[in-house]
Amino acid sequence: MFSRRGVPAAVSVTRVTEGSAVLADLTTLHVGGPAARIVTATTTDRVIDAVSESDGRGEPVLVLGGGSNLLVGDDGFDGTVVRVATRGVVLEAADRCGGAAVRVAAGEPWDDVVAHAVSRHWIGVEALSGIPGLTGATPVQNVGAYGQDVAGTIASVRTWDRQEGRVRTLASADCEFAYRTSRFKQEQFRDGPRFVILEVTFQLRLADLSEPIRYAELARALGVEVGARVPVEQVRATVLELRRAKGMVLDDADHDTWSAGSFFTNPVLAADAAALLPEGAPRWPTPDGRVKTSAAWLIEHAGFGRGFGAPGPATLSGKHTLALTNRGGARAKDLLDLARIVRDGVRSAFGVELHPEPVLVGCSL
Repeated sequence: MFSRRGVPAAVSVTRVTEGSAVLADLTTLHVGGPAARIVTATTTDRVIDAVSESDGRGEPVLVLGGGSNLLVGDDGFDGTVVRVATRGVVLEAADRCGGAAVRVAAGEPWDDVVAHAVSRHWIGVEALSGIPGLTGATPVQNVGAYGQDVAGTIASVRTWDRQEGRVRTLASADCEFAYRTSRFKQEQFRDGPRFVILEVTFQLRLADLSEPIRYAELARALGVEVGARVPVEQVRATVLELRRAKGMVLDDADHDTWSAGSFFTNPVLAADAAALLPEGAPRWPTPDGRVKTSAAWLIEHAGFGRGFGAPGPATLSGKHTLALTNRGGARAKDLLDLARIVRDGVRSAFGVELHPEPVLVGCSL
């Protein structure tokens, strides 16, 4: 539901679906055992009630969005899964000086939000097109791609604090954003994250041209120099093309997209450790003096090419070595075994430890 005048979008009547479910049906990797109980919540109040009721009973809680950054073990989850299905995009303020303040419900599909922003020339998330999952998940990982990350546009995050038992709104500065992490990923309460994200407010620039293009691959695809600005619609279209070529846009008919996106984060190394990498390894200095390198480069140069592990049931993507894929009959164990082979091979070849980006539930690497 979209509201353009700053008036809150209509709140749908609470509909709750309760029962058992196989989590393989709710994740983009298509693996995972059963859940003891599942609640689908279409309002913020129902999300809070479902989580707090489960906490009160002392049972495990898994808050589930689009299931695109999640690997659930074959034994499943012995607790309550709360599926967030809230909706609403509210334009709270808009002017050329201050930009657009846009409040988005956690259950809004992220790419729908990006498409909506691009169509109205709300600038700052255009390079994040095609990323699966829901809006509420984006602050957790500080989702980023092609030179943008959501931390650059988030003004505040409204949450349910499980530890304090109350609603809390955290300003961007309090979210402790860093490369592919945040306070929401780091702070735990009992069995899971302390904070349940309810809404995210973005501050977006109003303009016809994009933010400066910071990523060399995107600049090449656009035919411009790094730092150039181009029509925002052109950025979105080009990013979607790049992601499709890597199997990073969901398509049930394409098993290269039966993944959790990039399975490993790009390592950030101390300068002396980065100096030990081979001459051709990518190196991107970070503001704190460390150096980021490419997990995909390390994987490929450790001997793991596209499609490694074929015929499966779990293989590296045929399009992009950073994605682990389910070829149709994989279990969580198969994906974890493959991840360990790749991780250990990179460690042996380069002395660099790869860390998983997806959240692991009921399993470990």
